[in-house]
Amino acid sequence: MTTNWNKYTHVCHTCDALIEYTSTRAVTDITCECGGNTVYLSVADATIASSTTTKEEKMETATNEVPASYDSNLVVTYKVIRGYSDAEYATSKITSLEWDLHNGRQASKTVGVLQDKINNAKDIIAEAYADSSDQDTLRSIAEALGIELTRTIEFTCSIEVSGTVEVDLLEDYELEDDIADNLYVDSQSGRIEIGDIEVCHVREA
Repeated sequence: MTTNWNKYTHVCHTCDALIEYTSTRAVTDITCECGGNTVYLSVADATIASSTTTKEEKMETATNEVPASYDSNLVVTYKVIRGYSDAEYATSKITSLEWDLHNGRQASKTVGVLQDKINNAKDIIAEAYADSSDQDTLRSIAEALGIELTRTIEFTCSIEVSGTVEVDLLEDYELEDDIADNLYVDSQSGRIEIGDIEVCHVREA
């Protein structure tokens, strides 16, 4: 008895992987290994006819051979996601989708390479800016590349805090430990990042 198999093709939103899943049941919703959601593209018959080949006979295998069920002219309808706007549904041939995915991967690689170069340019400009005799040119280069001319300053400061605390007279109480455990410093500016905090010189007024 021959079992009917179908090959289901999906594409991943996140990594653009083209996923083929062969099963005897309908598979229209799967998750990619990268964790991304996928779009169901097509289904094709993948049933393998019963074979009478004995164990002694060798089965021939081929590599890089186009599957018989592959059809680059197959027309599919898929969902086009555009950020937070409403999704659209487009119709295209498999071959067009394959090229779109390929071009998308190449574009992502190019963006990564260019971003690395921009980051290197930012480090060079930031290091040379203060002592440069042509800061206007450096500012123009930074503006053209979308670089914000900033630098990180490490700082230390002292904050004098006064306040009151209610304590139980019937229990042992350590003022320094209580203040050190419960007093903290926070920043209301996104530009300021608080690192180490040390509470010292705690005393009764």
